[in-house]
Amino acid sequence: MNKVLYNDILRKEIIEKLNEEKWLSGKECLNDKRYMECVYDILNNEKFQEMDNYIQHGTTTTLEHCLSVSYISYKICKYYKFDYISAARGGLLHDLFLYDWHTHCKDTGNHFHGLTHPRVALNNAKKYFDLNEIEKDIILKHMWPLTVIPPKSMEGFVVMYADKYCGFIETVDRLKDNIPKNQRAIKIH
Repeated sequence: MNKVLYNDILRKEIIEKLNEEKWLSGKECLNDKRYMECVYDILNNEKFQEMDNYIQHGTTTTLEHCLSVSYISYKICKYYKFDYISAARGGLLHDLFLYDWHTHCKDTGNHFHGLTHPRVALNNAKKYFDLNEIEKDIILKHMWPLTVIPPKSMEGFVVMYADKYCGFIETVDRLKDNIPKNQRAIKIH
């Protein structure tokens, strides 16, 4: 069998299998064939899937957070004709630090998760995936301005802003449940 045809069949089988994952069920990105082709190998990776064991913001797991950041970044970069593949892949891997950041300080004594986790995520990503320079920069600089040096690419800025947007929405979603509807100053979706 031709190698290209074999890889195409394998990719389709993996994407079908991913449809059964609870963290992907009902997600818009599942219906975006081009997006899934860009990231199926990451989504199918066991180390990447470990991020579903850690909460990021509110009740959102790190995996769900990264998926949201990735897909929003992909759509924005595709619209503006930037490198949407690197944005999608870098967005998925930007928080591949593989620990619970809520207890990390107590467990390790490292009080600077916000500053150090991009390097940890990059080192992990390099262990399990082949990365291009844009993807590496996205992962390393996504916490700017906390990380003093800004992203080098437009894709890096898109992922950085998508990360902040998703983190804000995830946090507000958790908080809105604690505010009685009649006391809310603004309507929160």
